Parts: sequence; structure tokens; C-alpha cells
Amino acid sequence: MSFGLIGSFFVVELAFGLLSGSLALLSDAGHMAADVVALGAALVATRIATRPDTTGRRTYGSYRAEVFASLLSVLLMLGVAVYVVTGAVGRIGASAEVASGPMLVVGAVGLAVNLVALFLLRFGASESLNVKGAYLEVVADTAGSVGVIVAGWLVAATGQPLWDTLVALAIGGFVAVRAVALGREVFAVLGQHAPAGMDPAAVAGDLAALDGVKDVHDLHLWTLTSGMHVATAHLVTADTADGHAVLDRARDLLRDRHGVAHATLQVEPVGHTGCEKVGW
Repeated sequence: MSFGLIGSFFVVELAFGLLSGSLALLSDAGHMAADVVALGAALVATRIATRPDTTGRRTYGSYRAEVFASLLSVLLMLGVAVYVVTGAVGRIGASAEVASGPMLVVGAVGLAVNLVALFLLRFGASESLNVKGAYLEVVADTAGSVGVIVAGWLVAATGQPLWDTLVALAIGGFVAVRAVALGREVFAVLGQHAPAGMDPAAVAGDLAALDGVKDVHDLHLWTLTSGMHVATAHLVTADTADGHAVLDRARDLLRDRHGVAHATLQVEPVGHTGCEKVGW
């Protein structure tokens, strides 16, 4: 539904932006175009992520599809920001005719559309990086609609089209900041960093403190996709330890204390050697 609302209003905003000569309105329309693509990519990625693997080669499934869709959102947002800022800088000092009436009307309608879209996306944004990307797009677009309204009011009150240019610059800067923030999250996942808020040293310490565990090495923590954290580790156990019990305790600790639902654990007796031969 959010996709349909944003897509329909994009056509309206683009048309009135061209008619009014408002750079702020055109910049918001450009960002809304990015929203349409981002929401469409989010829908496609969600379908792909839940599709069963028939090749037997995608051993982790297709869950990373949503991360790549989020990366597309980042690139689109950066592209819109560059376009808006470049256009605004090029207009500084130039004479321009800006119709404030269409700006106020279209900005107000756009604000209402974006608020509805935010309401529809708000729950999924906390659970999915993919939906979060779309949600942030709409947040930025909501701010853009507010900016269009403010610019229209200032142009009408002062007769100075420079306000339209300044607001367009502000919209472009805001979009760029949101894109960079989301981009850092996306690259943290693609770079297989430890999940946000998870301290590898603390995880290793908790595992080492379990009954029967003498040492922990080769611990790796990463995020497959939103809400799906993965871990691998080697647990060195005392000769008298029950390997089955150690596995159960380690699995429960990772799941309940650290939110890792998928853990691959290798149990090694204290005298085992060979792991040091791994070169990476």
C-alpha cells in the first residue's frame, strides 16, 4: 500500500514541480522517485528472501537479498542528494520564478501521504534492515514535504525565490546524512562485522565461563540479515566434561543472552591440536 501511495503522488509532485519552477518541489519529487524504487526493491527482496532454494547451493538461503536492496536505497538516496545540491548551488545568484501556491498545496498533500506511509512501515522498520531503508526514505521525504511547505510560505511572504533554493539545499543535505547512516549499517552486515551491540570479547568470556569449558578460540560473530545473527566457535573442554551438556549450555547461552539463534560449535578435548595451522 505504501508503494502505491508514494508512486501515485510522485507523478503529481513531479508535474507540479515542473509547472511551478520550484527546485524544492522537484528535489522532493526526485527523492520520492527514489522511494518508489526502494519500496519496490524491498517488496521484491522480501519475496526472494522467503523463497526456498531449489539449487542446493545457497546454503544460507537468499536472506541477504534484503541487504542488497538496502544498499540500492543508499545509492539512490546519495544520487538524489547530489542532484539536488548541485541544482541548488547552480541556481544561487540566478533569477528564477517560483509559484508558491502549488508548492503549499502539493507540499501539504505530500506530507499527508508520507505520514500514512510511515504509519504503515513503522513496525517492520525495527525488524528488517530492508524495511528500515524504505522507512528512512519516507522519513526523509516527510522532512522534504515540510521543507516544501516552509519554502512556499517564505516565498509567498517575502517574494524571494532564494528561499526555495535554500530549502532544496537543506533537503539534499538531510537525505545525504540519512543515506550515510544507513550505508554504514549495510556495509557492517556485508563486511561480516560483529552485530551492533554485541561485544565479541564478552561473548567469548561467557562461553569460557561455562562448566566444562577450558578455552574458547576461533570465535566469529556476524549478521546474515536483519534479526538473524550467526556464530561459530571452538570450545576446548576438560577431559571429564560431557560434550553434549557443553553444547547445550553454549547454545542456550548464545541464544538467550546474546540473541544468536544459529550457532555452529566445535567441541575439542583439551589435548587436541591442529587449529593453530589455520592461516586466516
